[in-house]
Amino acid sequence: MKFNPITKSSLQLARAGYKPKLPATLTGNILVQEGAATQSVAHQKEINEMFPNTYGLPVLTIESGSKPLESSPIKVGVILSGGQAPGGHNVIAGLFDGLKAMNSNSKLYGFLGGPSGLVDGKYIELTAQLIEEYRNTGGFDIIGSGRTKLDEQSQFDKGLENCRKLGINAIVIIGGDDSNTNACVLAEYYKSINAGVQIIGCPKTIDGDLKNEMIEASFGFDTACKVYSELIGNIERDALSAKKYWHFIKLMGRSASHIALECVLLTRPNYGIISEEVHEKRLTMDQIVEDIARVIKTRSDNNENFGVCLIPEGLIEFVPEIKKLISEINDLLAEKTAAFNILETDDEKFQFVNSHISADSTKAFNSLPKDIQTQLLMDRDPHGNVMVSRIETEKLLIEMVEEKLKEWKAEGKFKGNFTALANFFGYEGRCAAPSNFDANYTYSLGYVAAVIIGSGKTGYMASVRNLTAPAEKWIACGVPIIMMMNLEKRHGKLKPVIQKALVKLDGKPFKEFAKNRAEWSIKTSYVFPGPIQYFGPSEVCDATTKTLQLEKS
Repeated sequence: MKFNPITKSSLQLARAGYKPKLPATLTGNILVQEGAATQSVAHQKEINEMFPNTYGLPVLTIESGSKPLESSPIKVGVILSGGQAPGGHNVIAGLFDGLKAMNSNSKLYGFLGGPSGLVDGKYIELTAQLIEEYRNTGGFDIIGSGRTKLDEQSQFDKGLENCRKLGINAIVIIGGDDSNTNACVLAEYYKSINAGVQIIGCPKTIDGDLKNEMIEASFGFDTACKVYSELIGNIERDALSAKKYWHFIKLMGRSASHIALECVLLTRPNYGIISEEVHEKRLTMDQIVEDIARVIKTRSDNNENFGVCLIPEGLIEFVPEIKKLISEINDLLAEKTAAFNILETDDEKFQFVNSHISADSTKAFNSLPKDIQTQLLMDRDPHGNVMVSRIETEKLLIEMVEEKLKEWKAEGKFKGNFTALANFFGYEGRCAAPSNFDANYTYSLGYVAAVIIGSGKTGYMASVRNLTAPAEKWIACGVPIIMMMNLEKRHGKLKPVIQKALVKLDGKPFKEFAKNRAEWSIKTSYVFPGPIQYFGPSEVCDATTKTLQLEKS
């Protein structure tokens, strides 16, 4: 691969000089301490049987030691897996610097295009010159990413063959819960055959749903939420200026509403939906629509025919009747793929689905607009799930709210105006230049991954904790990936996967929202966060998310 220097903006040139901060324990002599044996978060017996060679590993704590951590020359491969998240390049930079600190003759290779690069043997050597061009930048373009799922022995064997050709001793997989599940399975297989290749994971996802007691935050969440909140604040200012539009804004977050909650706390819109609350209260679409319409009516009665509503991407899967419908459709399409794929028209597909699902789900399916029905039957993702980002929930809600308000107007209950605009903020936040917090956090994660490799361990995820403290006081750890595993249904079968972290309704972040939302819905209490600040006072530039601050307060 020929190296071409990147043309840089003024901001990129300034950011290139930023030196990410590390925990103090990583800046001098290093000692890796082992804790007690661990177990999976659920289904301990079944998970133990599936992972006999890597189950029960201890947590690793990286402390200040009496001598430098040194190693013989190591060759390491790195994979960027899944959707992009701000800070991925800094993970690679931290990994590179950590490996070189242990032995200057160590080498780092990047597999191209995600996990498929490992299987297909497509790679480049990541040199100091190349990495220098990507420090503190957004995106995954240094080696590219992909969503190939590693779940077949033939893939593992082909990957091992390619590693042996290069002399690779370890692989670092930078990804979310599914990607790190792949890492866990790969670590078990390579350990079972004594392959001599270590597997280490890094917690990435802007959705924020890869978190637990040992992983306080997934990288990229802070930056993405700051980007979305800037845009939401801009729209709030526009709504306040024009005073004639309701803006329905869908935000990323398929399985959890962490992004929606963080952005609600940062911008104070008039209405915010948290999917986990919808599920807990078993709210129907009609109930959600009626509640939104009630807020619109109340504001209209106060001569404010404008507002902002935030919607999590995965909402539709949390509405009980739709959740059941999607589950039945997922199972149906997994079992009868061939029969479904030969159908040509939408009407044929709708009839096929209705003839194979329950009466309740048939009722729910036929209550949806045709566009939404079609979107529910689109191709599944690699895990057999509907791709909810393609479902235009924001437009569905606008349509249903509009119908509700028309009914109320006919009954004399609503006398205002309702004009709505739809937005989906997704890709806008995935490749932004990382905030100072994410630049520091990701660099530290990469450095921790190098230390774990240097200590000879496999089946671990790099972890950095105590994240609301200054970076030098962060705690560096290695967490057994199996510690986060449970069993979930995929393609109609139970599979071991990392347990997703949902918004806790009894947690401080949600309680803060619940305490204030009635006031925010009626009063115009907008906050305008503005763009990410990279230079200036620490309290402005280095602050972590509102969510984490509340959780740790």
